[in-house]
Amino acid sequence: MGIVPLLRFTMEFFSIGEIIGGHESKPHSRPYMAFVTFINKDGKKHRCGAFLVREDFLLTALEKKAELNGAVKVLDLPWNKGRMRPGMTCTVTGWGSNHTGKYPNTLQEVDLTVRKDKECKNFKYYNSPTQICAGDPKETKASFQGDSGGPLVCGKVAQGIVSYGNPDGTNPRVYTRISSFLSWIKKTMNAHEY
Repeated sequence: MGIVPLLRFTMEFFSIGEIIGGHESKPHSRPYMAFVTFINKDGKKHRCGAFLVREDFLLTALEKKAELNGAVKVLDLPWNKGRMRPGMTCTVTGWGSNHTGKYPNTLQEVDLTVRKDKECKNFKYYNSPTQICAGDPKETKASFQGDSGGPLVCGKVAQGIVSYGNPDGTNPRVYTRISSFLSWIKKTMNAHEY
């Protein structure tokens, strides 16, 4: 997760991509989703999902405010710092590829179960205070390449951000725990008030 004011993003509100084992999102059911493309210092084009938490904020600085309407809305952050519990069902929405590497033209979503932290201890950099472990290893449903930056939504609140996992797309996978960064997010958002 990061807010990187130095990068300039092009924000486009349209659907493209696929999640492993998920299904197409109902049109306009995820009005907080944004598809971000940017060119890195190396000149290479990158793409990822993002979610709108304020009309001018995607957890990164935007070039312009979004026009909020029936099709574009913000997603709440966990301001109450509620703790995630193993067994909770959350939804990931994004434009990532499936196992074939293809990117269909519709927004995808998948329901995942929050796991116990010990199930992600095989990841060298897993840190339970700042990360969430999610996705049942017995299921072929997961976030994948290109879904990074998208939200892990639990009860209409963004609790996590798609981060990383096994290169083959198997579960569990790791999500940044938003509640651990709330003071930093609030400070950064306030610094970018118009």
